[in-house]
Amino acid sequence: MTVSAQEGGSAVTAPHLPPRPIAAVLTDRLDDIAVADAAVRLAGIHRAPLLLVAVLPAHVDDRAAGRAGAAVLARVLPRLGRAGLGHIPTAHRLPPRHGTRLRTAAGVVALARRNRCDAVVAARTGPAGVDAAALREAAALHGGPPVHTAGRAPWAPLRGTAPTPPAPPTRSNPPTTEGTRSR
Repeated sequence: MTVSAQEGGSAVTAPHLPPRPIAAVLTDRLDDIAVADAAVRLAGIHRAPLLLVAVLPAHVDDRAAGRAGAAVLARVLPRLGRAGLGHIPTAHRLPPRHGTRLRTAAGVVALARRNRCDAVVAARTGPAGVDAAALREAAALHGGPPVHTAGRAPWAPLRGTAPTPPAPPTRSNPPTTEGTRSR
């Protein structure tokens, strides 16, 4: 697809640029589902790919980082498959304890900037520096993309795990005296 514009009486055609990715910050929490859903909606508008940022703790060694990143991504990949969007998996390791929350957030924002992301989607709560408020602050300070906050994931009990409570006694269902002693 080309776009043409009149410039000095002649038509100039510019090639269509590919869409820039939308970053989804995943922290191995239940809120990752809501983050993935919000990122899919945002990316679906422009048919842009998703940059899936799996945030890993600082203490994870290099050998286990691949498995930990895959475990974080495994929760959201089925949702991406249904949407038919491409994705770019990546990992970001949290700095050791002595790092501030803005330093942590600046690392995630820098990763999104390096990948030329149009937007970042993060959960309202999360590890220090990876929540939406800290990312928004770091993006404002360091010139990063806009940060969108994903809502909380809806909680639903597992089906068939809780026993059904007995029906309350009614006139048609009087309480039984079975197993009681009479004097």
